[in-house]
Amino acid sequence: MANAEHLKALLKAYGAGNQEHFLSVAEQVAAQEAKLGHNKLSQELQELIAQVKLRAQSFGERRPIPIAQPKGELASLLSITYPKQRLSDMVLPPDIHDRLARVVKEQRYASRIRSHGLHPRRKLLFVGQPGTGKTLSAAVLAGELNLPLFVVRLERLITKFMGETAAKLRLIFDNITQIRGVYLFDEFDTIGSQRGIRNDVGEIRRVLNSFLQFIESDESHSLILAATNHPEILDHALFRRFDDVIEYGLPSKELGIQLLKGKLASVKKSWTNWTRFSTQLQGMSYADISKATEDAIKHSVINEQEILQERVLLASLKERREIQNK
Repeated sequence: MANAEHLKALLKAYGAGNQEHFLSVAEQVAAQEAKLGHNKLSQELQELIAQVKLRAQSFGERRPIPIAQPKGELASLLSITYPKQRLSDMVLPPDIHDRLARVVKEQRYASRIRSHGLHPRRKLLFVGQPGTGKTLSAAVLAGELNLPLFVVRLERLITKFMGETAAKLRLIFDNITQIRGVYLFDEFDTIGSQRGIRNDVGEIRRVLNSFLQFIESDESHSLILAATNHPEILDHALFRRFDDVIEYGLPSKELGIQLLKGKLASVKKSWTNWTRFSTQLQGMSYADISKATEDAIKHSVINEQEILQERVLLASLKERREIQNK
């Protein structure tokens, strides 16, 4: 039967009106019963959960139910949003798209997977250059799964006092267990750098050790994501703690043009030769291409131009490239 922690979590979720978390805890109870060999009870619980989810969808209940904002010290450690982005909104290489889609699918069939003694992918490490889609991928996963996105504020997490950072990290992992969501540790190399490297400090080593212990023992239903621009300095012990490591890169010429077309789909244009932009797109990140197109559109709006001119977009791309290269 459900243990005391599960019962408390169910009551808290019910009291907060958080159906998403209530069902998440119920799924944990079903999985626990399956582990104990109570297969009939586990199956009955899973069927009841599926019925509740189906009924919610029938009534159009697709947006996440607002949950209580983090309180006390947690309020300074976590920021929360409810993303609406979908995987179809991103321009990605097929392999990365397929791997993210696989995570979404495994999460949607999590109960079925757990009933076979397996675990869906939920601990992911994103690596790659800035502006290549790591943070947006976190928002997309949250949007696809109808979950809140919690971003860990690492600048508030790290302190100079021995043991204090690890205590804060424990608060975050307690929240990961209590409230199902997508939790992003951005700029993860801040706490995940190799132990023993030059200029390392004792507190950071202790934080890394604590993180390794917490993520190893975590059995929640939340997604835990870490993103870094510097995978080469991450401690090697981290990589095996994640279910998947996804490497992001700069867009190819074809993907860059695809992104341009998508961003400019609602704007009137005076050109048809998209390959003209290939030279300017080379070496630019997805984020810089997006910002350049937005700059070009704003220029046309300010100058009351009904048609976006080719030279305006070329100038915006050139300006972004110069900023990037500084």
